[in-house]
Amino acid sequence: MRLAPIALFVYNRVFFAKRTIEALQKNLLAGESDLFVFSDGPKSNYDEKRVSEMREFLRKVDGFKKIEIIEKDTNLGLAESIISGVTEIVNMRDRVIVLEDDLDLSPYFLKFMNEALELYSNEDRVSSVCGHFFGVTGKIPETFFLKMFSSYGWATWKRAWGFFEKDGKKLLRKLEELKCGKAFDMNGMYPFMRTLKKQSTGLSDAWAARWYASSYLRNSLNLFPGRSLVDHIGIAPDSSHNVTPYAKLYSVNMSDRPIVVEKVKPEEDPCVVKIVEEHMKRTMPNVTTRAFYKLQRFFYSARKSAKNIISKWL
Repeated sequence: MRLAPIALFVYNRVFFAKRTIEALQKNLLAGESDLFVFSDGPKSNYDEKRVSEMREFLRKVDGFKKIEIIEKDTNLGLAESIISGVTEIVNMRDRVIVLEDDLDLSPYFLKFMNEALELYSNEDRVSSVCGHFFGVTGKIPETFFLKMFSSYGWATWKRAWGFFEKDGKKLLRKLEELKCGKAFDMNGMYPFMRTLKKQSTGLSDAWAARWYASSYLRNSLNLFPGRSLVDHIGIAPDSSHNVTPYAKLYSVNMSDRPIVVEKVKPEEDPCVVKIVEEHMKRTMPNVTTRAFYKLQRFFYSARKSAKNIISKWL
């Protein structure tokens, strides 16, 4: 089996990045895998020290076949960092496993991702492999396909990534022309369209909604494990995209055993779709909860801006 390179995207939260790397090191295939770490540049003077601390930590990391640290002098932002980094790796190595620096991983994560990448490498309708799945209740297959995408630990191939459309306005216009916004939003259960609208108007730099839309408009599918192999541990006001209100939605108990990867027909499983929609209905935050965390985010950003202004004068 040809092992895919791992692309890890980090910024300034050493505590979370350390947990992600430690979990990755516990994977059986880690010692045989190449790790490429993309370290984004600081946004401000306030962040320079934390970015430096991150890079000092990264230089001491071992446990992989090869480690390459790509340090950026300027801040690209999470979206551009991931888009350019994934493009670079797939052009060089044909496939890639993608991680951000706030994920906990099952010891069986790399095994599942590599086996699935190999098994579906020539299946044109499959866009990506996702390592995270909701903590739903109900009978779930060992593996299955959904049109929906999860960015918490995923993988893709050059053949699929070549269809990624960066222009959010173009994607939004096409979805609206086809009148499939409700279906794109998992029957109205999750605001993917709203995220895409915010990105297309410059209010967000979200990349995952654009990748999901690019895949959706091609009628492509994403493979999921029946038990999550990833847990999102970085939910906090300083996250690049604040998903704190959705903590209950994404909460999982990671699998304590490997996922059996056997080829299944690339079709969306309607039973799983229904289970996911019911889970979203039960766990999605209400308007009051979202407003509270939006206010919390505002005060965090204001405090950070004040610290950055002060640091320039000291």
